[in-house]
Amino acid sequence: MDELQRDYPWTKSPLVSCGPMRLIALSKLTSEVSRAGGLGFIGAGSDCSALVAELESFKGLQTECRILADVKDVLPVGVGFLLWAGEKLLMEALPILEKYKPAALWLFAPSHPDQLVQWTKETRRVTKGMTKVWIQIGTVADALEITKSCQPDVLVVQGNDAGGHGLEKCAGLVSLLPEVDDAVSALCAAQEIKKPTLVAAGGIMEGRGAAAALTLGASGVVMGTRYLASPEANIAKGYRDAVLKASDGGVTTERGKLYDTLRGTTDWPLRYGGRGVLNETHHDAAKGMSVEENKRLYEQALERGDDGWGEKARLTTYAGTGVGLVKEVKSAAAITKEVREDAISVLKRANSSL
Repeated sequence: MDELQRDYPWTKSPLVSCGPMRLIALSKLTSEVSRAGGLGFIGAGSDCSALVAELESFKGLQTECRILADVKDVLPVGVGFLLWAGEKLLMEALPILEKYKPAALWLFAPSHPDQLVQWTKETRRVTKGMTKVWIQIGTVADALEITKSCQPDVLVVQGNDAGGHGLEKCAGLVSLLPEVDDAVSALCAAQEIKKPTLVAAGGIMEGRGAAAALTLGASGVVMGTRYLASPEANIAKGYRDAVLKASDGGVTTERGKLYDTLRGTTDWPLRYGGRGVLNETHHDAAKGMSVEENKRLYEQALERGDDGWGEKARLTTYAGTGVGLVKEVKSAAAITKEVREDAISVLKRANSSL
């Protein structure tokens, strides 16, 4: 935790971050998270077309917050990229990273491990090491391979409960995080390399989940689904309402490729799928509806606006299994502060009961 505060001096411990949700986590959301002592990640995703505008917007919002305005060497925000987009994305991103020097870079979903090595090397070169490298993993094998090849500053350990895109086959955090911690610790000791900081993601919605992740070996936590219920998240009201209405996510959400197929977002590597709330789109597919007919109905739902989302509707509601814990809309700053303070309270109560 001390290392995270050293690298991101405006933050408070334990670190609470918002994941780089593509087209959802933009400057308004990330600035609120960072302003509240967390680290927000802008979701650039698979292209850089809007990234400069979002970073400029963040800079403007930064001046309105004294704590963030005092940060001079880096921009107190992170940026996340989907590496399967290929070499063109890297070439477009490097001059932007060099100019703005975001505090952190989140790398996810490569088509080949060599992409992670290249992005890590080039980012450190153009930012002179000022931008810290975060790499998301979901298996012990990936954690070991990436630690050896990239020596990232942070490993984001994502369990299967996460919403949106993640590995179709991986464990939940309760078993994954300690096993990654043990394996990476042993590797780093044997090879005399610096151990990356571990940050937990997947199913964390509030202070109890954050406290649990910290006891499992994480130094901070990342949330995505929880921030969907903030006014700063760039989503439609219908999407937000569907998140607030959902519950019992272990049975009402599922990970797969159906929504990508219907939306045309099929560039993801085969090992990844998206977890979303089940609705008529899913149920009709399970009954045997053709992809063509399902896609036609999906496109009709798009024309319905906010009414296109929900259990009895068709549009994609990406969310994690903890979605039932998301019960009200709060500002991203309030969420960040609440989760951090509640986690501390939970840990103190546990300690006092021993």
